[in-house]
Amino acid sequence: MKHKNNYKTSQLFNFAQDSYLERTSRPIYALIFLLPFIIFYELGTLFINTNLLRQYWQGRVVAFSWMQRFLEYVGFGSKLAWVATPLTVVVILIGLQLASRKNWRFWWGDIGPMLIECILLAIPLIVLGLVLNSPAAPNDDPGRFSAKPAAVQLAEMPRCAHIVSENTSVDGQPGDGHTPATGLLADIVTAIGAGIYEELIFRLILICLLMLLFQDVLGLSHNNSIILSVLVSAALFSAYHHVDLFSGQIYQVQTDPFNWTKFGFRTMAGVYFAVVFAIRGFGITAGTHAFYDVIATILNAVFFNSGN
Repeated sequence: MKHKNNYKTSQLFNFAQDSYLERTSRPIYALIFLLPFIIFYELGTLFINTNLLRQYWQGRVVAFSWMQRFLEYVGFGSKLAWVATPLTVVVILIGLQLASRKNWRFWWGDIGPMLIECILLAIPLIVLGLVLNSPAAPNDDPGRFSAKPAAVQLAEMPRCAHIVSENTSVDGQPGDGHTPATGLLADIVTAIGAGIYEELIFRLILICLLMLLFQDVLGLSHNNSIILSVLVSAALFSAYHHVDLFSGQIYQVQTDPFNWTKFGFRTMAGVYFAVVFAIRGFGITAGTHAFYDVIATILNAVFFNSGN
């Protein structure tokens, strides 16, 4: 019998052997499911923003750039780090699959249901974003809602994607390099990358490290460790969109200015993604994150041409 404090890296619950829920929570499923998204993000970023050939930080999801910088720090050359970053996702998931000792068999018929599941799991966040970001009435009475149609309210719904651009700066100073290409396709590419790399850092890596800290180092109970890990990771995930976590300064981003409503929404989104991660594993969580950003981007662009 396993010790009660043991925990899995990818999920909290054991499902019936070889059931859909058990199969699709395996790391090998996350790898195969997300591989087309990884390739799409890499090719999309390269061809949409040709400045990447010279300034490869610009137009990247910040979480991706963090991984690049870390790989450079440990000895990879800049070009090799660029290639190694997506390969790191592959290596991590293969390592988790080996460690899990789970079946490697993949049922291709599960891909469609996984896509549908990710879209369905993204819908609650769409609704939450709409509710929290409903504009106030014209008289600025916070107790009243605006009479604007729901579609207009969607224009102010924040995305959960944070990229390196010349607008990502502190103290109002522009960053280095060139502005990334704008447009719907560029935003969709960014959404896909955010789903993969932000979930990799803030859920798969950070939550596991926090569990080790709270449970194994500090000796807290398993349940308390889970709660603290989820809350801390969610708060850091939200802060990452607004604050330079290394200097503590707030980003001056014209297209997505800081406000407490957006910060609160992204914190709740971080908790939501953590719950999905704990139950369904990395693949479904990254897909849900990506589809939320894609859906929000398309709705805003089609109805309002909004920059949010």
